[in-house]
Amino acid sequence: MRRQSQDAPLFGEEDDDFRPRRLKVRHPLASFFHLFFRTSAILVYLLCDFLSGRFIASMVTIILLLSCDFWTVKNVSGRLLVGLRWWNQVDEDGKSRWVFESRKGNDLKKTSGAESQIFWLGLIVCPIFWVIFVFSTIFTFKIKWLAVVIMGLVLQWANVYGYVRCKVGGTSDLRNVAKNYLGVQIFNLALKKSEGILKLKRKSDD
Repeated sequence: MRRQSQDAPLFGEEDDDFRPRRLKVRHPLASFFHLFFRTSAILVYLLCDFLSGRFIASMVTIILLLSCDFWTVKNVSGRLLVGLRWWNQVDEDGKSRWVFESRKGNDLKKTSGAESQIFWLGLIVCPIFWVIFVFSTIFTFKIKWLAVVIMGLVLQWANVYGYVRCKVGGTSDLRNVAKNYLGVQIFNLALKKSEGILKLKRKSDD
């Protein structure tokens, strides 16, 4: 059964509310390793791709870094830095269920604005590199690296998907967020057009 917090803030709300009071990094080790493993995997891949020395050793190193990153982000940094966590559990009847949780109410005061920025920046930016790597390996015919970059893409985007689900709730909430955003944009566009028409009418009347 999914556990979802109705009070879970959208992106950046905890930063706006607590930025004046909580700018320091309260969990330096978690913040460091949140970025260390994923950036190290990217750097090792870039160095090995250009220098292309020992492929097997490089591949094993990258896979180990990606695995450590996946475990750290999923089980440690998400819980400590932003108060979010997700996992899969098997019920007594043998059914597999995904659980998404987020902190409620006053517990959000435990989050730091600086740590939140570190978490989301590292979580979202690094997977973009693996998307680029997938296309570069295909277009440059470096097929031997394809399995590695696909693994990097899958592992890092799995955490992105899991934490976005934690942040905004379930699938239905994701749809509602998209619909509300689209509705606001359409309303603003219609309002601007109506204001422009009224101005033109006033000018014509004058």
